[in-house]
Amino acid sequence: MKDSYSAQHIQVLKGMEHVRKRPSMYIGSTGPEGLHHLVYEVVDNSIDETLAGYCDSISVLIEKGNVIRVQDDGRGIPVDNHPVEKVSALEVVMTKLHAGGKFDKATYKVSGGLHGVGVSVVNALSEWCEVEVHRNKKIYYQRYQRGLPDKKVAVIGESESTGTMTRFKADSKVFETIDYSFDTLSNRLRELAFLNKGVEISIVDERTSKSKAHKFKFDGGVRSFIEYINKSKKTIHKEPVYFETVKDDVMVEIALQYNDGYNETLFSFANNINTREGGTHLVGFKSALTRSLNDAAKRLNLTRKLEENLSGEDVREGLSAVISVKLPEPQFEGQTKAKLGNSEVKGIVESTVNEKLTAFFEENPSIVRSILDKCIMAAKARAAARRARELTRRKSFLESSGLPGKLADCSEQDPAKCELYIVEGDSAGGSAKLGRDRQFQAILPLWGKMLNVEKTRIDKVLSNDKLMPIISTLGTSAGSSFDLSRLRYHKVIIMADADVDGSHIRTLLLTFFFRYMQELVEKGHVYIAMPPLYKIAVGKEIFYVYDDAERDKILKKHSKDSKSINVQRYKGLGEMNPDQLWDTTMDPEQRSIVRITLEDAVEAEEMFTTLMGDAVEPRRRFIEENALSVSNLDV
Repeated sequence: MKDSYSAQHIQVLKGMEHVRKRPSMYIGSTGPEGLHHLVYEVVDNSIDETLAGYCDSISVLIEKGNVIRVQDDGRGIPVDNHPVEKVSALEVVMTKLHAGGKFDKATYKVSGGLHGVGVSVVNALSEWCEVEVHRNKKIYYQRYQRGLPDKKVAVIGESESTGTMTRFKADSKVFETIDYSFDTLSNRLRELAFLNKGVEISIVDERTSKSKAHKFKFDGGVRSFIEYINKSKKTIHKEPVYFETVKDDVMVEIALQYNDGYNETLFSFANNINTREGGTHLVGFKSALTRSLNDAAKRLNLTRKLEENLSGEDVREGLSAVISVKLPEPQFEGQTKAKLGNSEVKGIVESTVNEKLTAFFEENPSIVRSILDKCIMAAKARAAARRARELTRRKSFLESSGLPGKLADCSEQDPAKCELYIVEGDSAGGSAKLGRDRQFQAILPLWGKMLNVEKTRIDKVLSNDKLMPIISTLGTSAGSSFDLSRLRYHKVIIMADADVDGSHIRTLLLTFFFRYMQELVEKGHVYIAMPPLYKIAVGKEIFYVYDDAERDKILKKHSKDSKSINVQRYKGLGEMNPDQLWDTTMDPEQRSIVRITLEDAVEAEEMFTTLMGDAVEPRRRFIEENALSVSNLDV
């Protein structure tokens, strides 16, 4: 008998049930990213009050037990009865999807939230949640269990202030972890403080005996943001170029500053949302910047130094810029809101940048000359890089495969199933070649000192004999011509020794990937292999151990055994024979590998600049501040 399929098999999930059944539809994932998104949703409601002109202070508290408390001094969520739902508006906001003041443009002219699901989703995915509203000289209160109210909204006291306090505990039955990262939350709150000048945002972590705290307030807005981004860099002009304006109800705020580096750092935002994939506001900015600098070059008679007009790539070398727009009806492309789609914004940003930059350049001829000198050098380097690419292509055409001679490729043709191990040293590379699974694992040994690309232009990168084998092997090219669709291996695994030299190799490679193949990291293709630190033999039993704590635990457990115990500290991958390397570091069933993610581009930008840049003072300060946190440093 065939299975029957009738009306009784059709499930109807009401509001909160659907959120709990399919949480990833609303917050992206049930991992750490989704967990932190809960906090952002509540904070965004407070930020919307700031944008409306009613909130000056927002505080976030991480209490013991990973309970989150967010408080603001806005108007407070309305508590009077809703005309349709016939219950308090507070209960409607907290328990109904697509409910909120953001749909009424008289209440919120600008808002980051589009779908009105924010705080109700937080409530639905919390074990419990409680809200206190200070409004009408009273304190209103309601508590919820997994999205459902315990009782009706009640008055529990009097208050002369206004605002909303939301306190919740994420549901451990929904999330893989409910352990918040203080740094992750701090980075986002700092970003929000930059984008909303004048608002004070604080965060306190009470989970340890010594609490951690940050307070952010930036009266300079995105100008302060640029100063923060460039604090470890040598800038070409002392003060950032800054302007803000409002056209057709669209607020445009932009700051930019050039440094003596070779990488562009652009961050674009729409209604406080980081548009990682850009959009019309970024297109308008880039177009206007290129035109303005080409016009300035003609006015200053500098075009004679150029074979052709400056390209967008030329004028953005060494540029740090933040583009923030706030508009009434943002249209984002995709579920993640990563790209702004409003066509009218391109023209507004383009005309604003053209007008403001032309005026700035005319008033500051010495600054524009310094910028143009750098742009012209970049154009010459671009021409050299083009010649290097052409040379590489000719070599590839003349050689049978176009792949480096040291590469031991795999036989699998599907990139999604292929892994590339980038291995430090010929010795380890030899063991890896013998120990690998030839079907899907390729090995590329590295030798000699790797180039620090933080201090190098793209033409030097493309002609470097240590980096070209990596670029050729991956098949994607690098820099502006990078093409992820041509990636030959969907897992790129860096395998280096567990010592200081190995750490240096990893950092140099990650700097290269971040600067010239950033999408490789963003899309989750880069991994770090975790080779064991120790091999412990207890009689005939072998343990591979990855840290000192695990070593001590095993030694303590077997301390009374009559068997002999032998501890070997691996100083390099080359000390392992092929079988050991396979068992510990390459076998997908047993190995430990860590995926490199780009959670916070601003923080990553600062870290690579600090560790790998020319400026010594920021690096010295970083070492002093973090020296005591190092748990495993070879001497």
